Amino acid sequence: MEKEDIKKTALAVSYAILEGRWDDLDQLLDKDFTYTGDGFVFSKDEYIGFMQDMKAAFSGLKMEFPHVLVDGDLASVRFISTAVNTGKFMGAPANRRNLEVNGIFVRKIKDGKVMQEWQTTDLLGVMKQIGFGALFGYSVFVGLFNVKQKRPVRKR
Repeated sequence: MEKEDIKKTALAVSYAILEGRWDDLDQLLDKDFTYTGDGFVFSKDEYIGFMQDMKAAFSGLKMEFPHVLVDGDLASVRFISTAVNTGKFMGAPANRRNLEVNGIFVRKIKDGKVMQEWQTTDLLGVMKQIGFGALFGYSVFVGLFNVKQKRPVRKR
């Protein structure tokens, strides 16, 4: 694949998520797709379910992609997301705050499909915006008591 095709495919995943086009997202991800990021490892269906949950919890979700670098079959993308937290997400209640989330993901592309994604997010920046105490308390509770999070479930 050409560099421009790899870039286009990598960004198409994000646009499908932003627009809630779940069937298109399904077609863009390989059947054996895996996601690793911010302490999570998801299968294809878990990833789609996680993104569906995120989209439902954050109103007015927008993303910018100021830097996209392609090297071989990998596309590295810096992103800036903005949204309002209007729904429960990952066990934390909505706080109605405007958020800006910065991060980087790398997507591996083969034959027009995304095979793998690795992501890291500026979680400290998120904590500062939504209230460090609430998120820290939630994190300590989950970590200290080894509370198992429910795996994301894809909605049909």
